[in-house]
Amino acid sequence: MREDGQIDYVELPGLDMVPLKAFYGKAFGWRFIDYGPDYAAFDQGLEGGFITDDDGRPAKPLVVLYADDLEAMLERVVAAGGVISLPIFSFPSGRRFHFTDPSGNELAVWTATSAE
Repeated sequence: MREDGQIDYVELPGLDMVPLKAFYGKAFGWRFIDYGPDYAAFDQGLEGGFITDDDGRPAKPLVVLYADDLEAMLERVVAAGGVISLPIFSFPSGRRFHFTDPSGNELAVWTATSAE
């Protein structure tokens, strides 16, 4: 069960999906679910994915938190001093937004589009 505010997912930037998957597969035995040519998900105790799309690839690893109520969490983040860097948007399995903390670290918060 997902809990509000817990670390739920990590996205790792990459330049080329083929060598990324080959490395993590060979070194650690990871397996992947492909979501097009620029995204491959993994589940290794903590779920995550690689993103190679030039437009969507983060500069650093992106920690993604979960929220039952995305809009309420966005309000909490702003009230606490976070700066919204990417407003709420939809993607295949949910919706999310990105923010920076007072030190400039970028994180994201997501919610599922249907009950999981």
